[in-house]
Amino acid sequence: MKFSRRKFLKTSAMAGALAAPGIWIPKSRGAWGATLTEGKPIKVGVLFSLTGGLAVPEEDSTLVMQYAIDEINAAGGIAGSPIEPVIIDAKSDFSVYSEKARELILRDQVISIFGCYTSASRKAILPIVMQRDNLLFYPTCYEGAECTQNTVCTGPLANQHSKDLIPYMVENFGKRVFFVGSNYVWPKELNKNAKIWLENAGGELLGEEYIPLGDSEFGPVLNKIREAQPDFIFSTVVGASDIAFHRQFKQAGFDAEKMPIASLTTGEIETKAMGAEYGAGHFLSAPYFMALDNPTNEKFVDGFLSSPYGKNGVTHYNMSETYNSAYVFKAAMEKAIAEHGFEEVTPARVRDACAGVKLSADISPEGETWVDEDNFNTWLVPKIGICQSDGSFKIVKQADAHVAPDPYSIYPDIGTCKANGLVAPDGTVRTDVI
Repeated sequence: MKFSRRKFLKTSAMAGALAAPGIWIPKSRGAWGATLTEGKPIKVGVLFSLTGGLAVPEEDSTLVMQYAIDEINAAGGIAGSPIEPVIIDAKSDFSVYSEKARELILRDQVISIFGCYTSASRKAILPIVMQRDNLLFYPTCYEGAECTQNTVCTGPLANQHSKDLIPYMVENFGKRVFFVGSNYVWPKELNKNAKIWLENAGGELLGEEYIPLGDSEFGPVLNKIREAQPDFIFSTVVGASDIAFHRQFKQAGFDAEKMPIASLTTGEIETKAMGAEYGAGHFLSAPYFMALDNPTNEKFVDGFLSSPYGKNGVTHYNMSETYNSAYVFKAAMEKAIAEHGFEEVTPARVRDACAGVKLSADISPEGETWVDEDNFNTWLVPKIGICQSDGSFKIVKQADAHVAPDPYSIYPDIGTCKANGLVAPDGTVRTDVI
């Protein structure tokens, strides 16, 4: 579907308002109205876009979530109960995300929702999730500056994502940089972080351009890049726009060897969609690459691609993070059941049980990861890869150890995200801050 510019601007304004640190959403405690029954299906929502401009990465998130659920159910489910996914196409429309999130919670009575790829869609559904005291597993990168008691994030924060990529590119290609992003909260907020990493690396920002989410015309932006002559481009363009950007970059005569694009989003699935010749020579920062050499990833790749869900032919960082979120949920559910009994498990208790959940290297395709006990984001090992001529990525840099998630890495004066809320320097605590 095509994005409505008016609708996008309206929903972006709402998301932007919610992005300001300090917004509080009142909760309807006890909104979880269903009761789990041992041996009966455990319903979860799967809320990604299967159509529209965000379908390129999000369809595979739906597919890999189904694969993980099948895997878990084949191994006995959760305490003998199967997981039942309620799959929704959000149609790359933020109003649909919020509408369907409400339906999943109130009509379908899911105990958790797995979904969203953009921060704009996440912020569209979070007020509903929080008001109803449900639970969102958000399985991709995001900007931070958020501390809710109803979210578990398995993707990287800015300090696990761009903090290494910016200095790597400056060191290897030069100090002059041009930022290009999609026009919504994640690129803009993340670029606040990137500017700090760039300044620390001695770099120079030559320009910063944003295009409407879903747009595919990059001629004016590429003209500005040609005039500025940066050493590399830092990209936070997403979805179908990302594919258009890379294609038009090459078609305009730019050379990846002389002026590569360093991205936080352009992985194997985007490269396959655009054609490997358009991705070759460009860089991605992510915790996972399909080419990771370990037995668990080999099993994951072979198993997924040979399954009914592997139709698109690759695995991808967002797929690994989505797959891992299913196993975090499984571990937390088992923990909550053991502590409270099957019929007393609620979304809030599942969220609490996620604290400290560790996925071992024989479960997680990207190697061992674990959920932080305080802020419910995930400890990850950042990696940087360069796209090869066949569309695969060669890892050129990897962190020496797991990096702790820090949602307020550039906002230390605001406070620290803890399990009970955002703790300000004076000790006051605010809950549900988005």
